[in-house]
Amino acid sequence: MRLIAIEEHVLPHDVRDAWASAPPPHDPVSVIADGGVTGERLADLGEGRLALMDEQGVDVQVLSLTTPGLHNLEPVPAVESARRVNDLIADACARHPTRFQGFAALPTSDPDAAPRELERAVKELGLKGALLCGRTRDRHLDHIVLRAMLAKAAELGVPLFIHPQTPTPEVRASNYSGINEMADLALAAFGLGWHYEAGLEWVRLAAAGVFDELPTLQIILGHWGEVVLFYLERTSAVMGRALELEQSLNEYARRNLYVTGSGMWSEAYLRQCLDIVGPDRLLFSTDFPYQYRPGGEPRRFLETVDLDDTARRGLAFVNWERLTAPNSLG
Repeated sequence: MRLIAIEEHVLPHDVRDAWASAPPPHDPVSVIADGGVTGERLADLGEGRLALMDEQGVDVQVLSLTTPGLHNLEPVPAVESARRVNDLIADACARHPTRFQGFAALPTSDPDAAPRELERAVKELGLKGALLCGRTRDRHLDHIVLRAMLAKAAELGVPLFIHPQTPTPEVRASNYSGINEMADLALAAFGLGWHYEAGLEWVRLAAAGVFDELPTLQIILGHWGEVVLFYLERTSAVMGRALELEQSLNEYARRNLYVTGSGMWSEAYLRQCLDIVGPDRLLFSTDFPYQYRPGGEPRRFLETVDLDDTARRGLAFVNWERLTAPNSLG
């Protein structure tokens, strides 16, 4: 059975340089998370990555720029970096067409350039959509100036993956400080804060009426729905009373949302997401290289999780291929 993993990251050296030269605040997590062996694996788009894919039992990786993407860059360097990153990913896909696909990185600090780069990446480079890291500094994805980017994704029929990024310094200071330096950062980032950040972006899109305006727009959330999916019944009921939307959040989840596990091998979480979004909206991912562990765990999880054959094939590759088929509406 083919296995396509859709949240598999890269980090070119020139993006590190762009991050360092961007105006503050800088994301503090990369210094911890993206060094050493992990950094080497992020930069490798050749034989080393392919060997680890084989060891994991992964046939195809969908490559994407790791967090925080290009969201904290000024417009001019963001546009330049987006073109370089997308050309690099497209080149890797061309060199290994049976092993790599790609998500575009977008210059969201330039709202006019972002949809143009998405169109170039999809139509000229053959990338499958885009990975976004939520906010662009203080601007959320539902901001009106980013609506053209969302509309372009709907027009092209490609998904947008909302990936976590670290909360702003103000939020970290208010909600995630006071334990000790390392615990504060871990709690604000990969421990919890990342996931609230990403899940909130999807809820905001729904609350702002984006899915009413763009009913074919397809969003992907990792980590089994980024926390908010597990509270969806409550959130949907309360927001249904507060907002005039065409559908409930539960209905948007089954029409405008795909979910992937990001290397969290939890059958309990998978089954909860299965109940919420349905078997046709589950996707596979390993969150390479961050969740890499030797021993072939991705393939073993796929083969042993309690799913019928149709749902297992859907999780492994069918749902992704359906979502990214030409002229797909999700």
